[in-house]
Amino acid sequence: MAQKILRNVTHCIFDMDGLLLDTERIYEEITRQIAGAYGRPYPEAVRFRVMGTTERRSAEIAVAECAIPITVNDFLQRYHKLCGERLRNVPLLEGAERLLRHLHANKVPFALATSSGADMVELKTTHHRELFNLFHHRVCGSTDSEVKNGKPAPDIFLVAASRFPDKPAPANCLVFEDSPNGVEAGNSAGMQVVMVPDERLSPERCAHATKVLRSLNDFKPEEFGLPPFSN
Repeated sequence: MAQKILRNVTHCIFDMDGLLLDTERIYEEITRQIAGAYGRPYPEAVRFRVMGTTERRSAEIAVAECAIPITVNDFLQRYHKLCGERLRNVPLLEGAERLLRHLHANKVPFALATSSGADMVELKTTHHRELFNLFHHRVCGSTDSEVKNGKPAPDIFLVAASRFPDKPAPANCLVFEDSPNGVEAGNSAGMQVVMVPDERLSPERCAHATKVLRSLNDFKPEEFGLPPFSN
């Protein structure tokens, strides 16, 4: 595959689940538990379909694809209860804190663009409040009225860019994502996308990212015209 040309950027936009916070495995366990209560499996292919989508869309896909005999609202009620029990002590993923603090120290503007609702973001960042307060702003796709369509539509990233004071052009924004849905959303928004995928995703599912990394520790800011790490 040909090496992709990397363009300089001025602003960064981050997904959260599976990129900054180690939540995807918990979501997978919760959905598998709900499906399993009705004797239904939760195939890996369905899991990758829901990654990056809004909470309601994820529930719709899981209920339909796994043939779970409950309503979407019932699923969400059980899902939120289990999330409340398990998401208060979520660890940061490798390289996340280093990169965010580096960008902040070098005055590079960055925002959060997560498909989670605002209440879920508060829950999951319980023990990381100071770090997440470094973001210029947050766009919470499941509860933000301006985000009309969830990923893989570009809405969330375009809204995030528009809320920076200087309103950067999409081409000047670099998206960080872990899911194919998120990568598609970033590309559709006209932005470059750095992807840190689940190791079970095939190379074909990652091919549309501008750059694919094993972890955020492997990110080289200078490749996109940003200040390099000093260590």
